[in-house]
Parts: sequence; structure tokens; C-alpha cells
Amino acid sequence: MPLQSIKSSTFFILHISPMESSKLFFSFFYCCFLLSSGYICIQASPLNHHHRRQKHEISDGSLRPKKLFVFGDSYADTGNIRKSLGNSWNEPYGSTFPGKPAGRFSDGRILTDYIAKFLEVKSPLAYEWMEMGGKKLRNGLNFAYGGSGVFNTIGDLLPNMSTQIGFYDKLVHDSVYTKSDLKSSLVLVCLSGNDYGAFLAEGGTMQGLQTFIPRVVNQLGVNLKRLQQLGATKVAVTLLQPLGCLPRSTVDTTFRRCNTTQNLAVSYHNLLLQQIVAKLNNQSKSSTFFIIDLYSSFTTVLNEKRDYLGNLRFDTPLKPCCVGTDGYVCGSVDEKGAKMYTVCSDPKSAFFWDLAHPTEAGWHAIYTTFKSTLEQAFKFY
Repeated sequence: MPLQSIKSSTFFILHISPMESSKLFFSFFYCCFLLSSGYICIQASPLNHHHRRQKHEISDGSLRPKKLFVFGDSYADTGNIRKSLGNSWNEPYGSTFPGKPAGRFSDGRILTDYIAKFLEVKSPLAYEWMEMGGKKLRNGLNFAYGGSGVFNTIGDLLPNMSTQIGFYDKLVHDSVYTKSDLKSSLVLVCLSGNDYGAFLAEGGTMQGLQTFIPRVVNQLGVNLKRLQQLGATKVAVTLLQPLGCLPRSTVDTTFRRCNTTQNLAVSYHNLLLQQIVAKLNNQSKSSTFFIIDLYSSFTTVLNEKRDYLGNLRFDTPLKPCCVGTDGYVCGSVDEKGAKMYTVCSDPKSAFFWDLAHPTEAGWHAIYTTFKSTLEQAFKFY
């Protein structure tokens, strides 16, 4: 599918205060940023070894979460999306890890994997494959589906956030999990903008976005409260990444400048979401919910030209490693089976993998920027 032409500002990355964001929101114009690349374009188990148990303890004497439950979209999906719907099951996806396509929207590990690494548990099994899980279910479960949102994004082909939570609720009803399982777990909630891409692609107007963004955030708030009612005591909620810096938004400047207008809309969404999270914590008089600021993480990595050793981190950070040719996207083949994409020689040198998703190296760099947030949330030694 040919890319839409997008006008970009002359700035690289613009940090806008919440008040400025709100005032300038009406300048936001059309850009379809549905995240799942491919055909959807509208566009370790708990540690049991005695010598390691102390690593699970935190300052208040409680334990490090032993399971990870995940709800969201392609930034967190580790294999739920159908093979007919996403190029994440096609080569060259998964070329770095696990060495073949496995449903991750990257060349390798993604956000879910790095958070699991922090918890010292294995990355949770994808819900669609749970019948093959067995003992793997004790690590938690991943309900995220690439391309999904809080509302339906492409009809009922993908389970929205409410449906995903319903999947978990049914497993509790079926005694696969108990309420105490969620209490001893970390819940990751990651939604990355698909609702807005679907809204605009279905004929939504700029005036309509004024009321649609609060609707999205409010529904996300309803979902978060439901998770708490189901027993969740620690929920990590991601802010939107700078959508204006995704390759599909920077292609018009040959991947040199971010689209600041789109990032203004993202700032508006993030402001409302932070307010919702604070409200939920105040209402429950707890610290159940905490923010993982992907916006700051992305901009920090994209702006840092060199790593701590002085080496060049990402030579051209806005340019994706895997690029479709002749209107195709990464992972596509033509009717004769010929590859309709090119891949960079070293994915580790690229921040973005395709038009919307980071490489494994990109996700690792992002993880290093928000790891302290996780440490603070659990007060780990």
C-alpha cells in the first residue's frame, strides 16, 4: 500500500508543555498511524533456586512479581496476531531473535521481553498458543494483539482492550488463574495509537478528534480500573511514543525530521492519560498504576547521537532497517514470491525496524531509559 505523503516541520523533535499541547491541538492534521505493519496497514518462570530468592525481595519485604500479564498491541504482541493479518509472521521478522518469524513486530525482542527480563521471568506465552503452554503459564500470559486498540480498529478481527481483559477474566472463571495470581504479578498495558489511525481512516474529522482523544483515554481508564478490580496491584501503563517520529511520518523528509504537529496530538493524549492514572491512584489510595514514559524514552534515544562509550549509537535513527519497495511494506512478496523489501546490513545499527516498530537494539536502548522507573516502582535493591 503506497505511503501517504506527510508534510513535516523543520524541527527534529519538539517538546511541548501540556498547556501548549492543549492550545495547539487543533493544528493536528491527518496522518494514519495504525501501528501494525503488514497487511493491517490502514495506512523465566518464577525463580525457585534458593540462592536467588533474595533477588525477589524488595524494600518493604514483599516479593518481586513472579508473573507478567500483558494487554495491548504490536509494541507488546509476541505472537497473538493471525498469520493472515500481520507481516510479523513473514521473513525477515524475527531474524535476530528467535532466528525466524515468530509474530513479534521486530527483528527480535520487544518491549514485553525486556520487561520480563527485568522481572527475571521468561517472556509470557502468547494467549493464542496457551494450549501448548503447560508449565509456561506460570510466567503469566500475553493478551496483546498487533493492530488493536481500546475500541475496535478493523471491525471485530482483532480483540480490543476490553475483550483482551475478558479473556483473562474467563481464565480465572475456568480456574486457570486465580485472583491471587494477578496480585503477585506485574500487568503491562501498552496501547500505541491504533485507535487514532482507525478513526481517521474511517472518515473521522479533525474536529472529531477533539472529542475522540478524551474518549480513548477515558475508555482506557475504565479498562485500568477493571484490571484493579480483578486483583491487579501493580500496573505499568505506557504513554504514547512520539508518533510524528515514526518512519511512516518522516519518510517525506527522507527520514530526517519528525512531524511536530502529530507529536502535539500525542502530548494531548499523554496529558489526559497521566491525569487518569493519578485519579485512579488517588481514588484507591494506592500506587497501583505507574507510567512508563515511552515518549521521553523514544526522544531521549533519538536525540542521543552517541552512547556512554562515545560510539555512534544509531547512525540515522529515523531511517528503518527494513523498507518496502514499490509501495509494499517490510516482509511482503509479490505474486511470484519475490521479496519486495530491502534490509539493512546490520539491524543493531538501526533504531527502527520497519515503518512503525523499533529493532531489538532500539527496544534495548529504550529499556535502558525507563529501567529506573521500574526500579522505583518496585523499590528493588
